[in-house]
Amino acid sequence: MFLGALPWRWYPGRGAVLDGVAGWGLRPSTRRARAYALRYRLPYLALEDGFVRSFGTGDHFPPLSLIVDDTGIYYDCTRPSALERLLASDADLLLPDVQAVREARAQLLQAGLSKYNHAPDMPAGMLREGDAQRVLVIDQTAGDMSVALGGADAASFAAMLAAALAENPQATVYVKTHPEVTSGRKGGYLTAVQPSERVVVLRDAVNPLSLMAQMDRVYVVSSTMGFEALLAGKPVTCFGVPWYAGWGVTDDRQPGHPAMARRAGRRRTVDELFAAGYVHYTRYLNPETHQLGSVFDVLDWLQRQREVARRYPGRMICVGFPRWRQFNFRGMLSLHVGRQVFVKNAQAAAALQPQGADCLVCWGRVPPAGVAELAEAAGVRLLRMEDGFVRSVGLGSDLIPPRSFVLDARGIYFDPSQPSDLDDMLNTRAFTPQDLQRAQWVRGFIVRHGITKYNLEPLQAVQWALAGRQVVLVPGQVEDDASIRFGCDTVQGVHTNAGLLQAARAQFPDAFIVFKPHPDVTSGNRAGRVALAVARQWADHVEVQASVVSCIEACDVVVTMTSLTGFDALLRGKQVVVHGRPFYAGWGLTQDVLPVPRRERSLTLDELVAAALLHYPLYWDPLLKGYTTCEAVLRQLLAQREALAASGQLQRLRVGWLRRQWRKLQVEIKARL
Repeated sequence: MFLGALPWRWYPGRGAVLDGVAGWGLRPSTRRARAYALRYRLPYLALEDGFVRSFGTGDHFPPLSLIVDDTGIYYDCTRPSALERLLASDADLLLPDVQAVREARAQLLQAGLSKYNHAPDMPAGMLREGDAQRVLVIDQTAGDMSVALGGADAASFAAMLAAALAENPQATVYVKTHPEVTSGRKGGYLTAVQPSERVVVLRDAVNPLSLMAQMDRVYVVSSTMGFEALLAGKPVTCFGVPWYAGWGVTDDRQPGHPAMARRAGRRRTVDELFAAGYVHYTRYLNPETHQLGSVFDVLDWLQRQREVARRYPGRMICVGFPRWRQFNFRGMLSLHVGRQVFVKNAQAAAALQPQGADCLVCWGRVPPAGVAELAEAAGVRLLRMEDGFVRSVGLGSDLIPPRSFVLDARGIYFDPSQPSDLDDMLNTRAFTPQDLQRAQWVRGFIVRHGITKYNLEPLQAVQWALAGRQVVLVPGQVEDDASIRFGCDTVQGVHTNAGLLQAARAQFPDAFIVFKPHPDVTSGNRAGRVALAVARQWADHVEVQASVVSCIEACDVVVTMTSLTGFDALLRGKQVVVHGRPFYAGWGLTQDVLPVPRRERSLTLDELVAAALLHYPLYWDPLLKGYTTCEAVLRQLLAQREALAASGQLQRLRVGWLRRQWRKLQVEIKARL
């Protein structure tokens, strides 16, 4: 996709008509590919990660940006690269939109984004107090190609440290080692440097821009951190010849290098360097559409990842999850590798000694025995977890992996007996014009394409013999569902499907009442079946073929207990009568039979949508292994549903008890591997 061409993995003897040859940079492994391109006079494209790549390292996170250089590669100063030629040209690099360039730079700085973005911001106490001046010296990994091809060697690092000490006699010199050196995977050029009265060695991984903000001057050999220092407005001295040196914005200690002669005729500002390297030279993926995008698309995505990572920075200790749920949610609850842990019970969780920013995570309203007490004793958050309101193509009870979920630190949305994060958001959040604009788009998309929680049934026209009567839809529910147990009056009020049908007939005696059984019930996965003879005492029609959305479209009124169908009906402008206390009741949008506690203001429909669909759930992209938006998941679910429908597989997800059991068994087997 980045290349705009069909890739072809080549090996000797494999014939193919090629338009070009691509390899990863100038690594030794590309020698044969470069030789092949030279021999057959084909262009060689050097590929490298972009300067803003992903949340974490390449082992766990796919790249969001790619450099494609048909001339050289940016870190090789021994020859021109496409980036160097662009900078040396007469091109106005701030075109076509100078304001966009400056906004991208400002967004990157404000969010503190770098090539990788998993490192925390610099903690308090990391630097010495009372420094008269602070100078940062940046080490690199031994053997880094950008050193050898950047006009430098081991002696350059020794000279750089000596110069930093000599030229800044009043300063504390901070030597920042590379994260791979800290982890022990590689060695560095300044690994042997020891702390002293004037030298501090920083070994912990830390967000580069948060560190730059505390420095007065920066020394580098060829690290891209030097350019990030320029972006942050810091003076930068280069002992190698990185791509950003030689253009008049750095203090260059190799003025006689041939690359400097190539660059001598042109002066560029930091904004121009940023535009060249980050806007024109680099290609970006739009993480929401999975198509080519812009630097803004990647910056927005990475900001979202960092926001969620900061919200849950510690371990996510998941207690009592069955193996299939562990398999489906693996990696979703923490972007920090190794910080999502599954344990059997509270005793096993206690053995992990949760503390600080750690969270205990349980499924549903009631934590496993001892978990709430452990959370209180350890002083950590207890998060209740549930599926989001737009979940998947396929039933959760069929073990289909979810695309959204909620983590609630107060309670859970379907339990009105206690506060929840959603309640608090709906009671207190000041919704912005952007929130409402997004909510309106989401609502329109859902209505237009018939999106639901499970998306198993395509939208279709429904015609019933009505004779002009009002149509009332009664959606069936799983009667042992927690939303009914905690959200209905189970003593004197309506809390069964039969009771709901009877109440609907009593309120609408002359209406054409349609009963739509719940898909988990009709599938045989959950309890709640109403015998047809019983249902027809109060219903004129039992609909088992048409989708619930098709039924909503064809009705005038929805009568429900706590079903999400009531929310779907609100999205479509229908009258909704509620016999329970679902999250969408009590805000002035529904006709409520029961009083609903703690709901203290009236809301517009778009405000309800903004809270429930935009801000309360987390949305997951399994391909990019990160958190995405409601809008992206809606588009992806629609595309998935349409593809399954076209291939005939959507019907197989809906029907066939043995087929579904086999599919569930496969998930269980994978979960145990």
